[in-house]
Amino acid sequence: MLLNSSYTFPDLELASEEGIVAFGGDLHPERILSAYKQGIFPWFNEGELPIWWSPNPRCVLFPAQLVIQKSMRPLLNGTSMVFQINKCFKEVMEACKSIHRPGQEGTWITEEVIAAYTELHEMGYGYSFETWQDKELIGGLYGLKIGNVFFGESMFAKKTNASKFAFIKAVQYLQNQGVQLIDCQVHTEHLESLGAEMIARKDFIALIKKWT
Repeated sequence: MLLNSSYTFPDLELASEEGIVAFGGDLHPERILSAYKQGIFPWFNEGELPIWWSPNPRCVLFPAQLVIQKSMRPLLNGTSMVFQINKCFKEVMEACKSIHRPGQEGTWITEEVIAAYTELHEMGYGYSFETWQDKELIGGLYGLKIGNVFFGESMFAKKTNASKFAFIKAVQYLQNQGVQLIDCQVHTEHLESLGAEMIARKDFIALIKKWT
């Protein structure tokens, strides 16, 4: 059980098979930053104590390995969708919270989580990458940029390809900003289709120690 007065975490070698490192503590921005720099992130349901995770293996994307499918190129080069950065960070989080996800009940994006990550955004760490169409927010994602690593959190789409559009544009932007690694946390077929891969946790930790 973590104490609110300490931002240290147990050794990752003690994590459960699922990747649980610890329970408890609060979502103070400094605790969250400390966790990410150690390869740990919070993920828990509303009403629960914070649960801190470090899965092994870890899903990541090296920006240079981004896969852009041919079907996306007209959309990326067209004008029907517009890419924006940090225009409405909190609204992106709220959209990620409310979007329906097949096979999933509830959300881990509680009001406490929104408040904590919004504060991190105001500190310069939190980024939202957004897809707009006809002045409407139709897709996007958010996460934390620490050094040259971007830690992705969640994405949403209200229209087909809206989140994919934001993700591709975000990776290109982050690569131009010197980002070397994008943490995708947990594998999905969607992320794999965009070039994400699984690496051992020890390799992931070595990379974030190098680049954060």
